[in-house]
Parts: sequence; C-alpha cells; structure tokens
Amino acid sequence: MTPTKTRTRFAPSPTGFIHLGNIRSALYPWAFARATGGDFILRIEDTDLERSTQAAVDVIIDGMSWLGLNYDEGPYYQMQRMDRYKTVLAELQAAGHVYPCYMSVAELDALREEQMAAKEKPRYDGTWRPASGKTLPSIPDGVKPVLRFKNPLGGSVVWEDKVKGRIEISNDELDDLVIARPDGTPTYNFCVVVDDIDMAITHVIRGDDHVNNTPRQINIFKALGQEPPVYAHLPTVLNEQGEKMSKRNGAKPVTQYRDEGYLPDAMVNYLARLGWSHGDDEIFSRGQFLQWFSLDHLGRSAAQFDEAKLRWVNAQHLKNMNDDALAPLVQAQLQKRGIQADERLPRICALFKDRCDTTVVLANWAAAFYADVMPNPAELSQHVTDAIQPALNLLAEKLTNCSWDKPSIAASIKEVLAACSIKMPQLAMPVRVLVMGSAHTPSLDAVLELCEREKVLTRLRSV
Repeated sequence: MTPTKTRTRFAPSPTGFIHLGNIRSALYPWAFARATGGDFILRIEDTDLERSTQAAVDVIIDGMSWLGLNYDEGPYYQMQRMDRYKTVLAELQAAGHVYPCYMSVAELDALREEQMAAKEKPRYDGTWRPASGKTLPSIPDGVKPVLRFKNPLGGSVVWEDKVKGRIEISNDELDDLVIARPDGTPTYNFCVVVDDIDMAITHVIRGDDHVNNTPRQINIFKALGQEPPVYAHLPTVLNEQGEKMSKRNGAKPVTQYRDEGYLPDAMVNYLARLGWSHGDDEIFSRGQFLQWFSLDHLGRSAAQFDEAKLRWVNAQHLKNMNDDALAPLVQAQLQKRGIQADERLPRICALFKDRCDTTVVLANWAAAFYADVMPNPAELSQHVTDAIQPALNLLAEKLTNCSWDKPSIAASIKEVLAACSIKMPQLAMPVRVLVMGSAHTPSLDAVLELCEREKVLTRLRSV
C-alpha cells in the first residue's frame, strides 16, 4: 500500500493513566494529520499483559474524546494482531533475518557483568548468530530459544529527525534484538514496525524516549523491504519541579483537568505551546492552531509544565467563550452539587466569567443564585452592622414592588442612598455579603436583577 496522504498515529501503552506529558504525543500527530488533510490512527499497545488495564484504555479514549482529538481509524489493539505478527516473523526467519538464541538468562547476566567489569557496554555478543564457517554451540536440552533479529554488521543507521535534525547511530552499537520470546510472542520493537507498515504510517511523532528504539526499528523496516516513516522525536515534558512528568511525580490523569473545570480548547492551546510555537502568539483557537501547525516549529528543548500558566490560558478562553456554550459546562459542575440551573445561567456566566479561571470557580458564583448562601463570617461582621440595618430594611421595602430589571433596581438603590445619606460601598458591601456570600461581586444592580426577588428580600431581612 503506497500512502497518498499523511498518516500519523498515537500508540499509547495502557499501563497507567494518561497524563499531559503523554497526551501531547497525541496532540501533535493529530494536528499534523488535520493540518495536511491526512488520517490520524489510534493504536493501543497492550502487549504488557501484566500491567495493561481496561481502565487505562478507557482514560485514553475518554481523554482524547474530551480534548476533541478525534481519530479516523482505530482503536487497534496489538493483542488482537498476534497472528499477523507471527506471519511476518516467519517470513523474516525464512529470509534469514532471524535466528534462534539459546543463551539462558543466567548466561546473559554473567556476560553483562563481565562486560561492565571490563568497562564495556553491556550487550549480547552474538554467540548463537550463524555465520559462514562458524560452529554454533550444541543446543541445550529442554531450552526454548528466543528469536533474535540479525542486525546489520558495520555501517550506520541515519535519519533526518524533524525535531532533532540528523541522527546517525553506528550498527556496531546495536546488538541483535530479541524479537520473539521463548513462547513465540513477538516483542515491542518488532510489533511497532509491522503495525506502522500495515497502517501505512508516513510520520511517527513521539517522545524522545523512543530515540534509542528508532535505529533498531529502521533496520527491521529495511529487512522487510520497506521504507521507514519520517520521524519527529519530541522533547520531554517536565513537571513543575523540573523532573520528567509521570504518575510517580504527581502527574494527574488528563480527565481530572476536565473535572477541575478546564476547557478542552484551552488545554489544546496550552499543550500546543509545550514544545511548539507560532511567533509570540500565546492565546489561539483550535482552528488557528491547525492552520498554523507544522513540524518545522517544534522545539528541541524540554518544556516545563506550569499550572499557573495553564489557569491563565484557561481564563482567557473562558472570557472569550460564547455564554450559551459555556452554560452547559457550568451546569455540569452544578449538577455534581445537586443543583439544577435554569434559563438565567447564560446571563450569570456572562456577568461572572471575567473573574473566573475555571468552570468550577464560575459554578461557585452561579450556585449562589440557586442554593442557600453561607456568608463569609469575617465579611458579615465587618459589613453587616447595626448602623446599616435601617438602610437594608428600606432597600427591602423599595425592592418589594419595583419592576425587576436593572434600571429599576438601580433607581431603588439610589433612593436608599439618598434617604440614608450613605455612599454606595456602605450599602453595596453588606447587600453583596447577604445575597451572594461575598463582598466582592460585579455591579450590584446587575447581580440583583439575576436573583429571584423573594430570595433577595429573604436574605436582606435575615439579620
């Protein structure tokens, strides 16, 4: 199959939850496929049976769905392709590229210890590799061999990495890779090559922890008579302490950011900037990202995650988001608290979103319109004093019969200020504390208009 368009893939192992460092390795191949009119494939590399879990697969698929990283094919599961791998393995063996190795684990360990003692790089020494005029050891009884790939002798593996530039690895640095275990199960590097061939992958965009696998994979491609894809190895994402991001180092599942009130487009924006740039642009839409994206602007240096920066990016997207589109996301947060919103919610979002950085914070404000309010005790004692009580009572009286709209509410407030000879902060602060639970809100008339009249009156008369 000769591909006529870009085909990229994301191939995670479901051995733990997917975090932001992992998902960035999905974002770039997805973006490259979309930017070039190509296909994006999801492949689950689940051959580690002891550590792979369905729960981890679910988080991968759920996280990608939330972020809008839609795939055109898949998910393919490697464990479902074992027959195909074994067929190709037999072809390689028949062509003389594979041989059985009977060296035991104990013998390998002893060999490595000798090599390290001699300050040599530990590696398989080719004991069982057939060669012209060479006599192989006697096959030991009762030992099932592994199958090793005959790595080329001499020369180099060279590729032009789209991130790192030209990389050249001497074949003498590579030993003969085990490509099938004693039970016949193929190993990772072999399966990856067969998958990339069968799925006609044109570009492999992945983390730079795979750089050492690449020369081995390229040699297997060539043994199978296939041209390897274009490679782009992305620098590591570091956590806020400067360590590689991982579950062990406190990384969170991607889906947790959804639960914490982050927007998918803001996450895409932030993740895109962790290793790619378009001039000095910090805030951009998904559409702009896909219009601008190319492999030529991928960075070579490790990127460091910064939660404060992520919250800032999210706040910008929150401010720019359409209120009718934002309301269902806030409603989802309210429902977790047992609160059902109504038709006021889009207007509540419009009024408060400028002071929020997540939908959780926005839901905190919205909740005051639908549920009981617990005023901050310190603000309550500071602002709701005996001296202001007459003004609060008068305001409740004025609001009882006025039209329930912003101009009429504003007029009632002005009448109370004039009648009581007080300034706006003296009245607004206690009203805000009683009605919203906080002394700091947007314009008082705008807030009260969105509240139910009876609820406002009840709260004003609660002291």
